[in-house]
Amino acid sequence: MNESNYKTLGLDESSSFEEVQVARKRLLEECGSNPQQKESIEAAYDAILMERLRMRQEGKIKVPDRIRFAEKAAEVSTSTPRVSLPAPQPPGWLQDWLDTPSRDDILWPSVVFLALAAMAWFATNSSSTALGFSVAATIFFLNRKEHKFWRSFAFAAGGLLVGVLLGILAVSLVGGQSLGLTAERVNAVVAIITMSLLWFVSSFMR
Repeated sequence: MNESNYKTLGLDESSSFEEVQVARKRLLEECGSNPQQKESIEAAYDAILMERLRMRQEGKIKVPDRIRFAEKAAEVSTSTPRVSLPAPQPPGWLQDWLDTPSRDDILWPSVVFLALAAMAWFATNSSSTALGFSVAATIFFLNRKEHKFWRSFAFAAGGLLVGVLLGILAVSLVGGQSLGLTAERVNAVVAIITMSLLWFVSSFMR
């Protein structure tokens, strides 16, 4: 591999693909409106990407499936040309917020939030405590992805507020008393609905 491309991104050849992506995004934000620096960063990123795709085709390394677009483009070019409409893209601000999670990005939050949901349901008067841990877990998982604490805090706080409102609305519509739920159980249901939303935020936002 060309080491200069890695040096441009402040990395080395042992860096993972996720580290390459994070370095590219960070450097593009730091260089502001300097077109020469942006061009240099993008060129280095593209060179690393194409080199790793070539090495994967040769069976030398394993690369995440989500960057297989270069191979698909090559397959299309060697076959009969097809006309297709471009897939609709979400707005830029939404792309900045949404994440394509790995298995671990979904697995570990799932384990944590399931444990907290069980705590809220089975432990007496523990709904508030479980919710507090859920907010902390959301901040941790989000901050681990982008290292932006205040953004993670804002997402967690927003998820908490929306989740509690949705939980209260759901209980009101169904009727907690008609189901024979005690006040403690109603609080647990609201907490679990809120945790479900916080799990989604932890796994699919960044």
